[in-house]
Amino acid sequence: MINLLKNTIGRLRIIGFLEGISFLVLLFIAMPLKYIAGQPMAVKITGMAHGVLFVLYILYVVMAAVEYSWSIKKSVLAFIASLVPFGTFWADAKLFR
Repeated sequence: MINLLKNTIGRLRIIGFLEGISFLVLLFIAMPLKYIAGQPMAVKITGMAHGVLFVLYILYVVMAAVEYSWSIKKSVLAFIASLVPFGTFWADAKLFR
């Protein structure tokens, strides 16, 4: 884990993992709690965390794209991965290694 923090790709992988988890929690736990159980606080808390992680993920995608001279295609795929459930996990396995 400490080795991942030493470079941009490693930090991107960690943020991508956390962003992916927060997205899944938001979609599959917080949203049902809000709309089925009437508990909107779950979305407020999870949504804020996910929003911060999403912004960090996009910033690190841009930083990695510049630092490692990624193609436009790879950069766009990394961005699109953040919009799809489980997408950041796919990006970690296919793009960031």
